[in-house]
Amino acid sequence: MQEQFSEALKAAVKSQDKVRISTLRLITAAIKDRDIAARTADNRDGVSDDEILEILAKMVKQRQESATTYEQAGRLELAEQERNEIAVIEEFLPRRLDDDEMAIAVDTVIQAQAASSLKDMGKVMGALKSQYAGQMDFGKAGALVKQKLG
Repeated sequence: MQEQFSEALKAAVKSQDKVRISTLRLITAAIKDRDIAARTADNRDGVSDDEILEILAKMVKQRQESATTYEQAGRLELAEQERNEIAVIEEFLPRRLDDDEMAIAVDTVIQAQAASSLKDMGKVMGALKSQYAGQMDFGKAGALVKQKLG
């Protein structure tokens, strides 16, 4: 995935798309930070693609919160900038599951984990995060799991 970002950054520089360039630079910086932190004597590979998806999902969530805050403060131009960055980041994420697909995925994981009570929620959420990284809103998924197990 890191190669994808590098190629996308080169293309953005050629097309002089300032929003895209700055967003891609933010993405590569965040990945590089995590990569440096992940490298140890026994792990020379650095970050995996799953970790990159986590980073991207976190970046989208941060920008959504910022955009909401800016809108409430009447700073629509800043909110629009955040939404433009979200659009660039989401190009690299897998397709998001809609509510019906998320409900099916939650049911499937609950059955696969043989979960029957709220005590099993951590196990179910862990399985969802590993199987559907970057594909669902885990805040909504958590509420759904809690509803079904509670």
